[in-house]
Amino acid sequence: MTIRTRVAPSPTGDPHLGTAYIALFNYCFAKQQGGEFVLRIEDTDQVRSTPESEQAIMDSLRWLGLNWDHGPDVGGEFGPYRQSERSDLYKKYAHQLVEQGKAFYCFATAQELDEMREQQMAEGLRPKYDGRGLLLSDDEIKANLESGKPYVIRMKIPSEGTFKFNDYLRGEIEIPWENVDMQVLLKADGFPTYFLANVVDDHHMQISHIFRGEEWINSAPKLLKLYEDFGWQAPVLGHLPLLRNPDKSKLSKRKNPTSINYYKEMGFLPEAVLNYLGRMGWSMPDEREKFTLAEMIEHFDMKRVSLGGPVFDVDKLSWLNGLWIRENLTDEQLIQRFVDWKFNTQTLSRILPEAKTRINTLSDLVDLAGHFVAGQPDYDPALLTAGKADEDTVRQALQFFIWQLEGLRSWNKSEIFAIAKSVATFHELKIKDFLEPIFVAITGKQSSTSVVDAMEILGSDLSRARLRVALSHIGVSKKQAKKLEKAYREFPES
Repeated sequence: MTIRTRVAPSPTGDPHLGTAYIALFNYCFAKQQGGEFVLRIEDTDQVRSTPESEQAIMDSLRWLGLNWDHGPDVGGEFGPYRQSERSDLYKKYAHQLVEQGKAFYCFATAQELDEMREQQMAEGLRPKYDGRGLLLSDDEIKANLESGKPYVIRMKIPSEGTFKFNDYLRGEIEIPWENVDMQVLLKADGFPTYFLANVVDDHHMQISHIFRGEEWINSAPKLLKLYEDFGWQAPVLGHLPLLRNPDKSKLSKRKNPTSINYYKEMGFLPEAVLNYLGRMGWSMPDEREKFTLAEMIEHFDMKRVSLGGPVFDVDKLSWLNGLWIRENLTDEQLIQRFVDWKFNTQTLSRILPEAKTRINTLSDLVDLAGHFVAGQPDYDPALLTAGKADEDTVRQALQFFIWQLEGLRSWNKSEIFAIAKSVATFHELKIKDFLEPIFVAITGKQSSTSVVDAMEILGSDLSRARLRVALSHIGVSKKQAKKLEKAYREFPES
């Protein structure tokens, strides 16, 4: 049997470090045994999925040096590799399960289900689907279908007993069926959920092993039961530990930059980032800190993964990146890395039009436009609240701006400015006054080249990271955070 692993990211946002981490360990496991690695795009969320996000995921994985044997851009014998292009297959299998009595139609509306959960919580029960669809008679189901009433298809789950499975990394795990919900397999829009699509795809793509994050452990019974319902051989399942912030909380963008693009734009070497991800819960037999992807593959053993939450420490990554620069790059190679990173014609052609009208000598460019090639700008945090808006207003406006930008699907200056204008209007600020702290956060100065143009050129990852740093300078207590979240509910939807 060919060892075949996969990574199946959802193209709904920035390429995440967690995706790269899971991809790396699946990649090394397969390659160490002469197997194959598959990239599959989970784009069944048609509202949030974008081609730009899909491309960013592929670009970031390739930047790290992770290449796939099968995927949407390279093809392969198991395609297509976008789930949106396989919808007829999922519908077929969902209805097959209904015909076999292993799944059922549910016609409950979203409002009915909300009322069900509210009642369960009022009674002190854990919210879960109550099985009402199973109470419908054949005649009721037929009438609902003939009238075109919207429905979902849910899988049947045993009402008692426990489910046991052998985790590749953790040994035997037992989960009571009462803790498992009757999972939706096919949504009302005709698209599958994660569970159905992945089981069907993993079977058809002959995936032999699935290594995923430990947050999915409780869903393993549903996943493996689907294989049983279809009569298919299930892949070996293993759950990797989650990446953690230095305070041991789950890695999140509010405490640590999580986008791979952020590290690329900051000037980290892909070899160093991949090396550091390889040290997340795993180490070389000789405990060396610095190693290549080829060396990791040569010595890789998934059984040696530590299950304690590995800490992603940016300072430690910076130290390792410095080792790679000093020990692995000649001066000529380092020069080329600088050129490839920022000092190339393409990047400079975007920066110079912003600066040209303000410089008298070439050296003026360094001070005027240094923020385009800097990491996090250094400035006096007091400048953030030195404008016309008071500290509380700046704190709230800055947080609202960040939240709005996180939902931006197309990163361009017109969209950025529209958000800035709406946040300023909501806080009864002139746009000039609202942009005062934004100038400081993005450029480190109170005035510079157009800050909105600068944000477009810097990109979403670096811009949002600088805004988050600015917000941390102002400070947000737990009490203030709750107040901000409550206030944000009043912000008009675009």
